Amino acid sequence: MSEEFKIEIVNPEKSFLVKEDVSEVVVPAFEGEMGILKDHISIISFLKPGIIKVSSKSGDENYYVEDGIVEFKNNNLSILTSSIYNLSDMDKSVQQDLLKKAEEEAGKSDISDQAKYLVDQKIEVLKTLN
Repeated sequence: MSEEFKIEIVNPEKSFLVKEDVSEVVVPAFEGEMGILKDHISIISFLKPGIIKVSSKSGDENYYVEDGIVEFKNNNLSILTSSIYNLSDMDKSVQQDLLKKAEEEAGKSDISDQAKYLVDQKIEVLKTLN
């Protein structure tokens, strides 16, 4: 009895990641961190800035994501995002750039509460990547 399911992460340019042997994925859903195992009930949720943790036979991988939609059904997990980075090859300078942009955005006087919440979240997560 296999405990594995399939994940596909897609960004606008291309299919970013496809794996068939995933045992668990943790996603930064709006409701909080959500762990997904095989046979989880169907879900659709929005992602907030955070880390996607993918555990599989071939090892664990972590991705920094800024937004997206996650859908799980029939043991297929799809994540659609416009902004995702593999932490194992994310350049220090990229991280610094993202942090600088986020801090500039957070400093704008006309920022809405929701945008501020998301950008603060982004800053918090990026700072933990050091």
